[in-house]
Amino acid sequence: MLNQAIQVKGLQKSYTKLQVLKGVDFEVERGNIFALLGSNGAGKTTIIKILTTLIKQDSGSATVNGFDVASKPDSVRQSISLTGQFAAVDEILTGRENLIMIAKLRHLNNPRQVADDLLNRFGLSDAAERRVATYSGGMRRRLDIAMSLVGKPPLIFLDEPTTGLDPEGRIEVWKTVKELANNGTTVFLTTQYMEEAEQLADRIAILHEGKIIAVGTLAELKKLFPPAKVEYVEKQPSLEEIFLAIIGKKEGK
Repeated sequence: MLNQAIQVKGLQKSYTKLQVLKGVDFEVERGNIFALLGSNGAGKTTIIKILTTLIKQDSGSATVNGFDVASKPDSVRQSISLTGQFAAVDEILTGRENLIMIAKLRHLNNPRQVADDLLNRFGLSDAAERRVATYSGGMRRRLDIAMSLVGKPPLIFLDEPTTGLDPEGRIEVWKTVKELANNGTTVFLTTQYMEEAEQLADRIAILHEGKIIAVGTLAELKKLFPPAKVEYVEKQPSLEEIFLAIIGKKEGK
């Protein structure tokens, strides 16, 4: 379908005797943020590797931006970008130099202008001439995502993008992801953090032991819980909210 950025049917994958994916089905609409939620070892990264043509499935089918991942891997690669669990930035180079390098590798016209536009978009202009080794975790991650957007791919894969970040860095990345979707980019996100999926996703799929056990909007997933188990209590602030409130007061002095 024209409105589907990703279509997955009956996806299976095994490593030696371990079956990681046991028949996975889902669809991702264009312009949406789709979160794949699951614990370590559930198969999230395996799905991303198949969809980005890094490995091949054993059976089943998957299309990305209308291209079959098995028969047209080159077309898939040209229409996507992948940001892994760890920022793939060159720490010796400056932020601007990292972006210019990727723009040149993609044979784009005026690489410096491409870099400046992305630095401005991701709030990194003031740090453009600093070596990436001096960046905070959140800044590195924003630069990493900016590098993934060189060439304006319509679909970006983010594999656990906030792993290892402090609360401030995580919120920086969340803002960036929301802006991507607002500008029409389809975002496929894997995460272990429930709050991350709540904050970002238009639709959420839960992967457990190699199968999708639930998929829908947050409101739809909440309906799966029996009403009798719902407790009505005054909302308590999370530790993250308390932390950010405290450092906000400190900075305001």
